[in-house]
Amino acid sequence: MEAAPVNVTKSAPLAAVGSFLGKYGLILVLLVMPVAFGIDDLRTDGNLTALGQNLVAGLSNGAIWALVAVGYTLVYGIIELINFAHGDVFMIGSFVAFGLYGVFGLTVATGALGLAVGLFAVLLVTMFATGSLNVLIERVGYRPLRGAPKLAPLITAVGFSFLLQNVGLLWLGGSQAGVPNLIDQAKVVFTVAGVDITRGDILALAATAPLVYLATTFIRKSRLDKAMRATAQDPEAARLMGINVDTTISLTFLLGGVLAGAAGLIYALYQTTVWFFQGFTAGLIAFTAAVMGGIGNLKGAVLGGLIIGCIQQISDNRVGQEWTPVIVFAYLILIMVFKPSGLLGEETREAG
Repeated sequence: MEAAPVNVTKSAPLAAVGSFLGKYGLILVLLVMPVAFGIDDLRTDGNLTALGQNLVAGLSNGAIWALVAVGYTLVYGIIELINFAHGDVFMIGSFVAFGLYGVFGLTVATGALGLAVGLFAVLLVTMFATGSLNVLIERVGYRPLRGAPKLAPLITAVGFSFLLQNVGLLWLGGSQAGVPNLIDQAKVVFTVAGVDITRGDILALAATAPLVYLATTFIRKSRLDKAMRATAQDPEAARLMGINVDTTISLTFLLGGVLAGAAGLIYALYQTTVWFFQGFTAGLIAFTAAVMGGIGNLKGAVLGGLIIGCIQQISDNRVGQEWTPVIVFAYLILIMVFKPSGLLGEETREAG
């Protein structure tokens, strides 16, 4: 005699909680820390000035991570490679920019017009240098291994990362090098609701927005967009359709390197220090931002960078710097639980 099937149903309260978390869990995850500290600020200070200051500084730092994250998401989206060398390309960008200060005669005494022209020239040269470096890495290190098992280019990427780190070590030594504070980045320009907005904040946000806009517009309105999508989905089919896959991938690396160079200059101006190990930290943060936003989605990479910048700043000031990596990755895990494809996730091709 067969036993009657047991009908297991969720209780109404549990089903309601599950439905609520399914719809709003991601929002709760993102807001839990700022809301908690905002309530604490209201209770102790009677205002949200401290939290507002953290968020502004976080957005400024996050804008730099966003530029680096775009390079990660571009490369991974097209060839599914975690380009560990990308963070160190960003580091080389900071070093090149720092070196060009002397070439163009930029000092704290340089006038406003001369400084603007000089920094624009530094930006162009730095972006050219890092873009060319990224293309060279792809051509020498990754292209010969395109048909090899995925572990081979991954190890090559790690190798290039160590190589560039040691170039930086030989270039400026193992200690942090001070960079001339050309823009007086800590100077307050204006105050909103008690929150100070500095020159550094304005620089980071004002420089990132047009760069990301130009990059996304270039990709969307040129043939590169369709070529990248076709190459990402099926490289062999793309070749049969007349797409130059090698050129498409090189252009992707070029664009990522250009943005990394711009981020390197902004970082040097904003932090006023550079050192050979900054690329490792930036690379880890930027790749986390790309995953959080959704690998393959440029807007997602930017959003992830801004969110991580805010998380870092709040954690550094409220919890402690030693706990910041833990909190950042806890956020990443929770976001992946509620939305495995990332905040603005985009599906990538599966390797055949």
